[in-house]
Amino acid sequence: MNTVTFEQDGAVGVVTMCKPPHNLMNMASLADLGEALQKGVDSGSRSILLRSSMRHFCAGADLNVIYEERPNEEALQALWAKFEDIPLPIVAAVQGAALGGGLELALMCDMIIAADTATFAMAEASLGLLPLLGGVQRIAQRVGPARAKELAMFGRRHDPKAMERWGAINLVTPEQELAAVSMSWARQLAAGPTVAYRGIKLLADLSVRGGSKSADAKQYEVNEWMWRSEDQRRGLAAFARDGRPATATFEGN
Repeated sequence: MNTVTFEQDGAVGVVTMCKPPHNLMNMASLADLGEALQKGVDSGSRSILLRSSMRHFCAGADLNVIYEERPNEEALQALWAKFEDIPLPIVAAVQGAALGGGLELALMCDMIIAADTATFAMAEASLGLLPLLGGVQRIAQRVGPARAKELAMFGRRHDPKAMERWGAINLVTPEQELAAVSMSWARQLAAGPTVAYRGIKLLADLSVRGGSKSADAKQYEVNEWMWRSEDQRRGLAAFARDGRPATATFEGN
């Protein structure tokens, strides 16, 4: 069964989770997700939108196989790389519930937009578990350690306004507008300077993984990517011509 689909919408690669009934995760569906994300890179997409065609974004792990399919260290590193090392910005559009591993998937994306009816929870502790896919450290990066411990230890469900207020997600939008708003964000990113965005994503991720020194060590190399890009020439030329940067048309090179 195909649990994830990929389609191209202009310069946006659209990755849709479609595993009935609630996108419960197992190793096969995670492999499908990684394959779809790679299709986005291979197809020349300039941003990726991750969404669900089911009622919920993802209700977590499939508990029927969670013990047998415990990810080993290599599998975890590969999963994180599929999301966080991909050289494109990823926008998650969250509807319904993002529970346990579903919230962890969203946290691996660069930006999260949620419907006002969505719910979020790290529910693993209620089962004697802890978040298995790196969710504790990733939520701590966004909301701080005290709030991260509250989320992971109590396992309560939270509404998107609270998650937005804490800095866990970027934007809350009415449910009926989620598809349009999330696609608008993805299209805006796809129309931007792809090389510069790649560098911004890398430096931000390095800083949360290894501190500012880790990002500083990469800064010169990232700067050189940007200086060699045609997009920076277009951007500076547009500003010199019109006095404002928004007139530049970026082509992603």
